[in-house]
Amino acid sequence: MRVVSAHQMRELEERAIRDFGIPSLLLMENAALAVIQEVRQMLEDRHIQLSAGRATVFVGKGNNGGDGLAVARHLLILGMDITVYSFARAEEFKGDAALNYRLYQNTGGKLFTIEGEKQRRLVRISLAQADVIIDAIYGTGFRGALPSLIDEYVEEINRAQVPVVAVDIPSGVEADTGKVYRKAIMADATVTFGLPKLGHFLGVGPEYAGRVSVDPISIPERFLDDEKLTTSILTEDVCQYLPIRSLQGHKGTHGRGVLVAGSEGMTGAALLAGKAALRSGIGLLQMVVPRGLAEGIDLALTEATVWGAESEKALNGNAWPVIYERAEKAQALAIGPGLGQEPELLLVIEEVLRNLPLPVILDADALNVLAKEPGILGWRQGRGPLILTPHPGEMARLCGCTTEEVQANRLELAISKAVEWESIIVLKGAITIIAAPDGRAFLNPTGNPGLGTGGTGDVLTGSILAWLAQGVEPLAAACLGVYLHGKAADQLTGEFGLSGYTAGEVADQLPKARRSLENNH
Repeated sequence: MRVVSAHQMRELEERAIRDFGIPSLLLMENAALAVIQEVRQMLEDRHIQLSAGRATVFVGKGNNGGDGLAVARHLLILGMDITVYSFARAEEFKGDAALNYRLYQNTGGKLFTIEGEKQRRLVRISLAQADVIIDAIYGTGFRGALPSLIDEYVEEINRAQVPVVAVDIPSGVEADTGKVYRKAIMADATVTFGLPKLGHFLGVGPEYAGRVSVDPISIPERFLDDEKLTTSILTEDVCQYLPIRSLQGHKGTHGRGVLVAGSEGMTGAALLAGKAALRSGIGLLQMVVPRGLAEGIDLALTEATVWGAESEKALNGNAWPVIYERAEKAQALAIGPGLGQEPELLLVIEEVLRNLPLPVILDADALNVLAKEPGILGWRQGRGPLILTPHPGEMARLCGCTTEEVQANRLELAISKAVEWESIIVLKGAITIIAAPDGRAFLNPTGNPGLGTGGTGDVLTGSILAWLAQGVEPLAAACLGVYLHGKAADQLTGEFGLSGYTAGEVADQLPKARRSLENNH
């Protein structure tokens, strides 16, 4: 599913109105009906009949407020007790919003205009009596900080122990960035229209939006699936990338991968990446590790073949001949988990970039070493696919900026660097971003805070390596690996909640995540 900016969504709506002849008022009515479906379900989940419920609706003067007034009118007709609080006077409403203001008044609904502090007590009484709150103050055109008066009432709404449904996007959240400057509505559910917005997934947007549902509001599917919209949200459709195994297949046909990893004190990273590759179905996993650690790694991961390079505690320049020999018959290579940062490793990475035409993943310490000379990425161009899997700190080192700057512009930075470096960028985080050299980007909705523990990034690297080795195209392999990694973690929350499970358990869960994906398709 595509994900859009506020400007892109406005253009889609204008095209639907202009080219398809859909009246703008109909779009507003359809939006209202979609919100009502959410309200109905929310009340039913709490065993409250819609006709017996009470709703408090907050509206602003724009089209978002018009949507809210249409919601209020329909709910009133369906028998709910409705109170609307408006942050604008009647004459400030324009167009379709003004019409819905009049229509709501004509139904005899209660409406109060908030002009200052004097309505605070009345609002508190309404919130205390409400079964649901509808937020329709600001929509996707909002930027910056909420006005101080609205700020104060938003605080009252957030303090109320009442479920909140946001119309399109919670008021106070920027639709393009997910930024919140002071306060914003903390919604339990958000009903958005046409397509999801970037702010539902970026920044702190997910924390404020709650559960997001999308309604097309009668905009034609061909408009919503326009190839000019280059950012998408990953869905279970990634199932199409899973390789189909022949009944005549064997370990040699299920992919050979090389994993260059490990150093003294960091063998766990190598083992976790290796386990994840095996759990993701790789046929043959070959690990290149320091010779002094090879025996221990071989005993710990008996399903892999382990090759020791001429070093005791950490790989150095002597690793290249071993890597090259193993890579000659492999379909993919990953380098980085627990690698250490010996200065000579930069020369090894140079050789990998220059001389290995197979798909290559650079992760963890490989990225930290690369950050000393990021210009050598130019040597890779045209020689084979390259995937970089940085967390925000590693991305900051690669780009020569701060982690805060990375986090403030995750999507734009990932896309620009993917294009500049002609590489696939997997920028890890609460919503991992996969950016392609052609400017496309994918946002991953799976995963949870439990992944914030040591070793989970190594598991992701091993999984992507396995899909590459099995012949999945590089961009698809990155998307598939990221989605299944997060899905495995989500499945573990059923037993452990949002913390306490380990990276090794995520790796062990990968086959079950893949299987559930297959079963759903």
